[in-house]
Amino acid sequence: MTTLRSRAEPALVGALVLGAFAVGVAVWLGGWQLGADSAVYRAGALTFLHGDDVYTPERLTTLPSWVSLPFTYPPAAALLFVPLTALPSGLTWGILAAASVLSLAVVVRVSGRFRGWAVAGLTVAALGLEPVWKTIFLGQINLVLLALVVVDVLVLAGTRWPGVLTGVAAAVKLTPLIFVAHLFVTGRWRDGLRALATFAGLQVLMFVLMPGDAARYWAEAAFDPDRVGGVSWIFNQSLGGLVNRLSHQASWSTAVALGIGALLAVPAVWLVVRLHRRGETLAALLVTAFLGLLVSPVSWSHHWVWAVPLAVLLASKGRWVWAGLVTAFFASCVVMLVPNGGDTEFGWGPELFVPGNAYVLAAALGILGLAARELRLPVI
Repeated sequence: MTTLRSRAEPALVGALVLGAFAVGVAVWLGGWQLGADSAVYRAGALTFLHGDDVYTPERLTTLPSWVSLPFTYPPAAALLFVPLTALPSGLTWGILAAASVLSLAVVVRVSGRFRGWAVAGLTVAALGLEPVWKTIFLGQINLVLLALVVVDVLVLAGTRWPGVLTGVAAAVKLTPLIFVAHLFVTGRWRDGLRALATFAGLQVLMFVLMPGDAARYWAEAAFDPDRVGGVSWIFNQSLGGLVNRLSHQASWSTAVALGIGALLAVPAVWLVVRLHRRGETLAALLVTAFLGLLVSPVSWSHHWVWAVPLAVLLASKGRWVWAGLVTAFFASCVVMLVPNGGDTEFGWGPELFVPGNAYVLAAALGILGLAARELRLPVI
């Protein structure tokens, strides 16, 4: 029975990945316009290969006609996305969709005790969570980065090269840098230094390959949250988004959000250390992940794919009620049901403020609640 289950898992997961790619091929052949973000990845890499400016206020000429988004990622991302340029433009979304489904299955496998058919079943169920399906719909890289960090921190610990995948993830998007700090906080100094060296090495390489653009990114683009979209829009589920909505985007909003984040980091870091020492390494990683989502200036709702390992961990521990609540919460699309756009967020009353900031409030209360519970446990 065990052998049958072990054979079924890769077959079922492989079928899901092939199914996602088949949908991608159908989208390409049908000329449908899906995956705006995957189109931006490919355009950034093409622009880099052409030797043109990647961080320009003008629309990149390598973008398909139906996309007008800027390239907002670190310079090393343009290099790492180069393989996408070998594909037809319309097929990029299918490749990202297939990679995302595979990454999702890997995260499910690593995060819990489930094997065989359960891995495939939970992977399918996870597709119903708003951060997951929106990531795939947009052609985003979030699930791939999630898998890189989870595998690096939880699977490769004690091997020869832990930290490298985290450094690569941070080179694609800056937000995974918090996991470099996680490695240091949990006493994995060599792994943290390896992650930091990987990230820094890729940035130095880009200063050699595209010096003007690299300098422009680190001098301007990296510190301009408005470049990635309106920070007060409901789908920015971070402390910065909450405060900007509450203050009508006052000039002091960022400073206040950072202050709240710093205060919340105190119990969060303490909790990470306690959980890690007790051997609850995934739980410790999740606290870091949700703190990172809160303190990042911009955390779009599709960045909250960390809901997947959270739900799987709870289910694997037999905490079915909590696993069900987490799943229902992130499947409810609550932040999509609140009136938004333009200045709408500035007119919310209390009845809209809570659901409009649902991810932020849930994560903050979750960290504080876990810290309060931890206080009642004996010191390790």
